Amino acid sequence: MGLDEDDEDEDVSSFSSFDLVICVDVSPSALGLSSCPSPTTSVVSLGSGALASNVAVQTTTARRKRALLLETVRTLYERKSADDLLYLVLVLIDACVRPVPRVSMDASGGSSLPLVWCMLTNCGREVWDCVSDETCRAALDCLAGCGLNDQVCSYQCIVSYESELFEKFSKCVLQKHNCMRKSAKVPRLPEVEPMHEFRGSALTHEVAEEILIGWLGEERHSWKVVTGQNAAYDVFPNQHQIFYRGKRKRSFWYDPVFQARTFDGDLVWRRRHYRVRRGRSPGTFHFSVLDNGVISDEYWRIADAADDLSWAVLYYSGAASAAGQAYTGAVFVSRTGRWPDDRSQLERIERAHDKCGIKMWELFEVENYECEDAPLDPLEDP
Repeated sequence: MGLDEDDEDEDVSSFSSFDLVICVDVSPSALGLSSCPSPTTSVVSLGSGALASNVAVQTTTARRKRALLLETVRTLYERKSADDLLYLVLVLIDACVRPVPRVSMDASGGSSLPLVWCMLTNCGREVWDCVSDETCRAALDCLAGCGLNDQVCSYQCIVSYESELFEKFSKCVLQKHNCMRKSAKVPRLPEVEPMHEFRGSALTHEVAEEILIGWLGEERHSWKVVTGQNAAYDVFPNQHQIFYRGKRKRSFWYDPVFQARTFDGDLVWRRRHYRVRRGRSPGTFHFSVLDNGVISDEYWRIADAADDLSWAVLYYSGAASAAGQAYTGAVFVSRTGRWPDDRSQLERIERAHDKCGIKMWELFEVENYECEDAPLDPLEDP
């Protein structure tokens, strides 16, 4: 997999080419993990004493690590998503070949004593307020039950139990003091090019913004999401996208409004508020949001859009560095949240997803229906 000695400092997850392709059956029944470090099988008589005890402890520790690795692989495999299968391969490389920074950071989570010390010395009030509140404490308990790299579980916990106290807790513990010692970078791959022309002319920054603004004015929203690729962030019912310019020169905002189904089965409205800046090329944008106390930075591209604005495909990559989470995704949007009536557009829509490295079978259909109570008023004065 291009694992040369000169590449020791590179992140395996960022490779764009491969010197060697390894095909592996990753199902738990087929995965023996035989190439991974394992306890020595030789029988050596060590007698008793400190040396024998030390070897016994190391052997037991190695067995536990091996068992944890197998359980992690099984969990990732059973999620049946392309992102988790890719992450599964990175976990195996991290355990059996060489460290992968993204995996090593996820698995560490910060050691207990420094973590507790950081939280209590820097965020004592926020910690006390959170654990004393039923909703905030439920959010912490829920997050503690999520597995490695399980962004689906983590974000479901957040949208189910989000509150002002939880936001203050996260902002202090994670964003301000980084007590978990986590970090993540916006993924650089795949390299998705934005569309270069619209309605027969070269795409400009101004026209790209108009595409994002979409149907706002004729509708209370710019777009509604039809399908999404990311299982954590693109699957919520009734996703309304609201893009608009602010009063200040070149200020631009994005307010997604969506419903979340809580663990109790209730549907609740949630919304976020992004600041948007133009990227270097027309059709590219840098997004930034404070989401429940943690800053997420995202890089969006307009992969394609119909001339009549009947649909668009938007690709994004992002990272919540303080939470140690990086992610990618894409949303297929239309005016109504339904597929276009013109079925001849399907081939072009598929090509737009292909350029993002996404196959149509990876997409999740979003549940859309009429909802007059949606809180769609912009948070900034347009």
